[in-house]
Amino acid sequence: MKNTWKLMLWMLALAGSAAANEQPNILWIITDDHRADSVQAYNRATTGKNYNPLGFVMSPEADKLAEEGVLFTRAYCNSPGCAPSRTSMHYGMYPHHSGHYGFETSHRDTAFSKPFLPEMMADLGYTTASFGKTGFYVFKNSPRKYDKIDFYQHEVSMRQITDSGLSDWSKYSKWAEGKKAGSGVRWRFKNRVLDYYIPVDGEMDAENARVRKQAEEELDILYAYKRNNAGLIIGGQSPSSAENTMDGHIAGSMIDFLQHAGKKYNTPYDTAMEGPNPDKPLFVHLGFHFPHTPTLPSKEFRDLFMAKEKEIPYRVPDFSKEELEKLPPQMQLWFEKTNFADMTEADKRQSIRDYYAFCAMGDHLVGQSVEAFKAYSRKQGRDWLILYVIGDHGWHLGEQGGTSKFAPYDKSNHCAVIAVSSDKQRWPAGKVCRNWVEFVDIAPTLLQGGGADLSEEAFAHLDGVSMKDVLAGKNTRQYVIGEMNHVIGPRCYLRCDDFAFSMRNREKNGKAFEKWGDKPGVNIKWALEAPREKVEMVLFDLRVDSGEQNNVAYDPEYAALADWFRNKLGRITLGDGRVECDWKHPDDYMITDFAKGAHDGKLDIPAELIPTI
Repeated sequence: MKNTWKLMLWMLALAGSAAANEQPNILWIITDDHRADSVQAYNRATTGKNYNPLGFVMSPEADKLAEEGVLFTRAYCNSPGCAPSRTSMHYGMYPHHSGHYGFETSHRDTAFSKPFLPEMMADLGYTTASFGKTGFYVFKNSPRKYDKIDFYQHEVSMRQITDSGLSDWSKYSKWAEGKKAGSGVRWRFKNRVLDYYIPVDGEMDAENARVRKQAEEELDILYAYKRNNAGLIIGGQSPSSAENTMDGHIAGSMIDFLQHAGKKYNTPYDTAMEGPNPDKPLFVHLGFHFPHTPTLPSKEFRDLFMAKEKEIPYRVPDFSKEELEKLPPQMQLWFEKTNFADMTEADKRQSIRDYYAFCAMGDHLVGQSVEAFKAYSRKQGRDWLILYVIGDHGWHLGEQGGTSKFAPYDKSNHCAVIAVSSDKQRWPAGKVCRNWVEFVDIAPTLLQGGGADLSEEAFAHLDGVSMKDVLAGKNTRQYVIGEMNHVIGPRCYLRCDDFAFSMRNREKNGKAFEKWGDKPGVNIKWALEAPREKVEMVLFDLRVDSGEQNNVAYDPEYAALADWFRNKLGRITLGDGRVECDWKHPDDYMITDFAKGAHDGKLDIPAELIPTI
């Protein structure tokens, strides 16, 4: 009897081990400000050409992944800004359901709070780890305390890498009498450092000005909007090799982690770590910074792209300031704040070239990370799944006259996703999916990949669907939506096959309740009831205007259609479970449900409203 009981325990343990091994290791890669057209595989799938309309691009590692798996060419973020987009992915919820519309410092002291993706993955039995940029602004309680939540069990953050003094660049602040007195910048070359300090008030002293000029000349620094403006760096060269850039360290920190499975070790960033448990499935979030500003490809990649530019000159996108005349104040403000049009032609081309060179450098680092992850999984004897999100949102390189994101345009929101698995029964090789994907689909996809039953009540709050269902044609959404409140104020958007529509959906600008002086939910129907001009509608007829250059929302023949979209989108974002929270307080929020069910994924536009072309 005793031996029989031991045999039963052994058989149960063996069965449990087999079940656990069915859970694949998962690598979730996210890049930042990354245009889908930097990837040749995407260009071939959408236009039949390797390069995009602006010029030469190179992406051998992403192309390999696309060959091994499924490329989703119509993936759209749900907010064109780093923090709200990454928060929507981690929550699996639209901004209007989580209350995260921009860069609010939020907390978890609300009754509507939901778990983050890594917490749900841990509940499925995964070891969770994060390397690089996370980007969300969610804290334990009152944001005034900034108590960090350890969403991931293991982490090397971008801040740790910056503070270590090892990456190619870093910024620091100087304070005096409780106020920020200025900002410092450090550039790290192989055997030296250039460091200068820019005061908030007053002129730089002669020595700091000299060092700054030296750095700008050596690195060919190009600032946004006009040369020598101390703004965003949108062109130049890193002082370090690819592996010693910020992104090189992000990739290296993950690779180092994998090489210390089951062991304790010290990172170069003054952090004591323990490698992954080799007996458990692993979920890794790899948050690259490229090609976010400062746009600084390493010399080898920049030299390559400068040589290629001589063969294939870069083309600046078409734009005329006449387009602004039909745009409402919000969108004209976006142009003013992101102005690319007034730069010289040479500077525009440098910005485009250096951006794509930076993407190519990042592609190289993605390849290193992928190979290390696959090698770890093979050694562990476990299947693997990789989900590569190409951009937390997009980036303009002169389209609509700007260089940034934060807008309802296609270039701000259009991304791509690649899903690859060692198990081709789960994710087939060499497939292209052109069905609509939203970033709220990412959490359900990863959870399902880890063994979750999405029909369970624990996952009822998720707004998206598994991308496997999208691939199989089970999801029939006819449009994608998004929202944001940063840079130009609150604005939401809806995109379908033939039209792109956006509108101001709250009357006042600013982060909710920090400037408004209102309580959550006040005047919630304003965008549905205000005069048409106040709502600042924009409508593009993509059938004849794929470049989104002619706003027809106030043209007489399109007025009724614009009003139809206004009602549809307004009811979705304002009345179908909208959350507005005053994050300065623990539980001060409002949920509005006056149009429950408005977000049905369908567009039943009356035929008589659609102008003939």
